[in-house]
Amino acid sequence: MPATLVHELELPEMTAPDGNFPQRLATASPPPNGSWLVKTLFGYGVFRYDDVTAVLRDKRWHSASGRIPELMGITRQDFLERQQGSILSAEGDEHVRLRRLVAPAFTPRAADRLRPFMRQVMNDLIDPVSATGRAEFVADITEPYPIPIICELLGAPRSDWQFFSRVASDILEIFSLDLADKLDLVMNAQNEMNAYSLDLIAARRSEPRDDLLTDLIAAEEAGDKLSTDELVMMVNAVIVAGTDTTRNQLGCAVAMFAEHPEQWALLAERPELAGRAVEEAMRYFGAVRGTARFASTDIEYRDVIFPAGTFIELGLAEANRQADHFPNPHVFDITSPAPEHPQLTFGSGIHYCLGAALARAELQEALPLLAQRMPNLRIDGVVTWKPDGVGIFGPASMPITFDPHH
Repeated sequence: MPATLVHELELPEMTAPDGNFPQRLATASPPPNGSWLVKTLFGYGVFRYDDVTAVLRDKRWHSASGRIPELMGITRQDFLERQQGSILSAEGDEHVRLRRLVAPAFTPRAADRLRPFMRQVMNDLIDPVSATGRAEFVADITEPYPIPIICELLGAPRSDWQFFSRVASDILEIFSLDLADKLDLVMNAQNEMNAYSLDLIAARRSEPRDDLLTDLIAAEEAGDKLSTDELVMMVNAVIVAGTDTTRNQLGCAVAMFAEHPEQWALLAERPELAGRAVEEAMRYFGAVRGTARFASTDIEYRDVIFPAGTFIELGLAEANRQADHFPNPHVFDITSPAPEHPQLTFGSGIHYCLGAALARAELQEALPLLAQRMPNLRIDGVVTWKPDGVGIFGPASMPITFDPHH
């Protein structure tokens, strides 16, 4: 059968459903049989596990993350140029080279070095609220949790945590829906972080330590090293990719556990379930619900030709709920055996999340501790959710109560 150009196909259109996001997600599943491909606002979309992974693993589909500001109508060249050259949006030989150089610094063993520190940070956050039995979970726990860990990872001293926190949240406005009004804020924060990173890099060059920055400076293969500009870019990438994802995923996971109190109690009793709990929470309610790619050249897939430049959205949340890949896909159960197919919230293929081992460790340490120190956790009021638009999703505020501990 000859291939058909994608825009010549009669395709169903994917419109935004009504209702709040968590309720919609509770029924997330791929589109009905017969429509593996749909039309979306920016181009096309696939939502079935096999199609999503096929696109993610095909190097001709390039990451659209560096082009999100452009898609949002941002035209300022000085801003758009900055988004190029990051490992988050690099492709081809440049991407392969950067990944090869930095991958050894992001192994599970490297993440494991930080586990005692993660527990300490989480305990320090729970201490002020444990006696009262109530907290604003986002402001008190998830927002402040990743920054000290990123600082420790990079080797930034405790005295710089507040600076880091302020600058990181300004940089992360790059994901907000009103980015057009915040360009100067984001660029000023990037400038501050770049200047800070240059000082930290100079300090580590003269005095190496047991931290990520020292590992990145030392990273070398066949005479190839990261340049100073690339080191600065990596620090920015670690902050952008390592902060918002973890705090939102922790918020999403605890929101799910609040609806499944028996699983929360079980995790407190059996902290060894932490690994499965994290994978199940990311499958059932992932903070990264989708991602986007664009065709770097004409691509033929399943007898359809996607011309160069075509955008395609990939429904990770829907693929994670596909019945023939996950038994009982709409049931949240941390005791279920590990499925044959991995959850896709970390992605797949060459852009698979570089910090996956670190994020897993942060969540694996946090969740059992929270379950033990916040028994009988319940939502106490209205949970407000971040806009269902761009990037990473999670609660914006989540009031909770639990049995106090003195």
